[in-house]
Amino acid sequence: MNRRLAAWLVLFTTLLCAHAHAGRVVNLASTDYPPYFSPQLPGDGVVAAITRAALAKHGHTLKLHYRPWARLIAEVKAGQFDGVMAVWYEPDRAQYLHYSLPLVNTVMGFYGRVDKPLPTQPLSALRTQVIGTVRSYKNPDVFEQAGLKQELAADDLTNLRKLAAGRLDLVLIDKVLAQHLRSHLSPQEGQAIRWQDPPLAVMPLHVGLRRELADGKQLLADFNDGLQSLRKSGQLTALIRQYQLAQ
Repeated sequence: MNRRLAAWLVLFTTLLCAHAHAGRVVNLASTDYPPYFSPQLPGDGVVAAITRAALAKHGHTLKLHYRPWARLIAEVKAGQFDGVMAVWYEPDRAQYLHYSLPLVNTVMGFYGRVDKPLPTQPLSALRTQVIGTVRSYKNPDVFEQAGLKQELAADDLTNLRKLAAGRLDLVLIDKVLAQHLRSHLSPQEGQAIRWQDPPLAVMPLHVGLRRELADGKQLLADFNDGLQSLRKSGQLTALIRQYQLAQ
């Protein structure tokens, strides 16, 4: 009887441990933001690959749901998803999101017209210019504090096309994203615009988990631990190189 009881105890403990590390499906909303993440990219892109690998360290599985950005934020706030896969830090969002450790950095700055070069520093010199931004995006603090005139669009590609057509003076955009989007422009459009140094700000992307999740704090701890493990093992650097993302 003692041997049988001991065997049952071992089996019960094993099952408990397996259940504790079984993890769960983590439903995260995402927008289309190549080359960082997109349903058109292998494995949904480098940010998705990093997020998926970090969650897997604790047995969790990532499930992505693509939405336009403004709708995405509204649905996350309404509790339809566990959080956002990639989001810039903003104090207002911190009221309803737990932010993870940074995944990758984005370099924000201006695209301008080749035939109309504009000095972008100091920002106060741009007060008479019309600058294209994307509705509901988090812009760099230094940009918002400058009080510049913005014209909102639904996405970055629309802004680049408007810039090439002369309907905007500048576009605020991530440098790597803009390089990717240039392939969607006509040769004439691509030749009409260019990146303007210096960059305006470096803004890291985070996973954002809803604060109202019952297991939100534990899920955040699991993700951060998995991300740190990827970083220490070199897997994070390998993923960034695999997706050819300049960091």
